[in-house]
Amino acid sequence: MDIEGDPTPDLDRLLRWEDSGGGWRVVAVGHGSLTLSLVTCDGGEEMEVLTSVESSVREHVGERMRHP
Repeated sequence: MDIEGDPTPDLDRLLRWEDSGGGWRVVAVGHGSLTLSLVTCDGGEEMEVLTSVESSVREHVGERMRHP
């Protein structure tokens, strides 16, 4: 979240993906970056890849390796 409490761009993208029923899997953790495979809710087919350096994304994901 930024200072005003709005999601940062990558976190907003991830939250919209989750809200639409999509899932994700962690595919890589780097020095300050996180890469997620954005997958469909019905078969887990990868639709997009999100690589982010935003701390808000890392905080949202936490220790989880997948959602849901």
